[in-house]
Amino acid sequence: MKVLVIGGGAREHALCRSLSQDPAVSELHCAPGNAGIAQVATVHPVDQLDGAAVAALARRLGSELVVVGPEAPLVAGVSDAVRAAGIPVFGPSGEAAQLEGSKAFAKDVMAGAGVPTARSYVCVTEAEAVEALDAFGAPYVVKDDGLAAGKGVVVTEDRAEALAHALACDRVVIEEYLDGPEVSLFAITDGVTVLPLVPAQDFKRALDGDQGPNTGGMGAYSPLPWAPEGLVQEVLETVLQPTVDELRHRGTPFSGLLYAGLALTSRGTRVIEFNARFGDPETQVVLARLRTPLAGVLLAAANGTLDTLEPLRWDEGAAVTVVIASEGYPAAPRTGDPIEGLAEAEAEGAFVLHAGTATGPDGEVLSAGGRVLSVTAAGADLAEARELAYRGVARISLKGGQHRTDIALKAAR
Repeated sequence: MKVLVIGGGAREHALCRSLSQDPAVSELHCAPGNAGIAQVATVHPVDQLDGAAVAALARRLGSELVVVGPEAPLVAGVSDAVRAAGIPVFGPSGEAAQLEGSKAFAKDVMAGAGVPTARSYVCVTEAEAVEALDAFGAPYVVKDDGLAAGKGVVVTEDRAEALAHALACDRVVIEEYLDGPEVSLFAITDGVTVLPLVPAQDFKRALDGDQGPNTGGMGAYSPLPWAPEGLVQEVLETVLQPTVDELRHRGTPFSGLLYAGLALTSRGTRVIEFNARFGDPETQVVLARLRTPLAGVLLAAANGTLDTLEPLRWDEGAAVTVVIASEGYPAAPRTGDPIEGLAEAEAEGAFVLHAGTATGPDGEVLSAGGRVLSVTAAGADLAEARELAYRGVARISLKGGQHRTDIALKAAR
């Protein structure tokens, strides 16, 4: 099978790594890719938001499956262009991807499907925002209605900060605060059948102890030994399947990866948000534990044949990923610095997934984004996986690089 992956971050590197290990994959391509992806796939320059360009590349390569990684191309309708070219594609249509592209749309779908979530208001004017903030009180939760690369949410006790964020966006969703630990649960779906993966937890705040600004994610781990028994089946029955059914009944079938961000509150499981693609950095640990070859699963979702698959097989151990970010991330990340110690990190038992990297004029690897690397390791348990991941982190040198030191620490203890 010839496979083309669209994107250039650590999520796409994780996908390419898994696909490169699948004996069914004869050719692996990625566009635009990055310095790390280039080691396992042939990379091609392309505007990943240009559906016609992506479809043309897929035709030229003879691709038998296209996997669209990031949210922006999905919302832009890249999957639609590839499908129109007659090529199987893993990723929802632009219309269905509004489940991530618009928080207001997602709330409307959840209401129609009876999915448990936070009470909320959609606000456009200052007066509406003031009324919503007063209705819920602190902690205030304000979400940019559109795509914001995982950084469009403010959770704060400071009413002035919450209002300022609301006024800086064209439209926001203001909702009640959900207490309790957060869980990420991915599901692969063909629009009818829903196949949940294993849960993971990510760390959104930049600094140890969940301090500092929200980021796109500073690390993740799986499994979750503290999660309630039966959580995956509960979420499948009350969240994932009803949402997929509701979208199909609306004439907007969702085929691809449905990501549910969940809060395990004192009043039960509630949906924080939906994403329309694999999450980053959770993908890094979920795929590290997957033993079923990936390409056939994604192709079955694209072709509407998920119900014919055998149950997925998983490693019984654990996986941990630690993100190394550039100096100044997330506000003003520094780029262009050389990265050293990658081979040494992998010699420690970790594997390094590239997020924001580029190849320099002399073949050296340079930082090229806010989140630069995801250092990932698998082990018999969380303690071993965590130790191997942090050994790898210690071997990497990036001027001004930053990372959290407490990823999976509480769970491992």
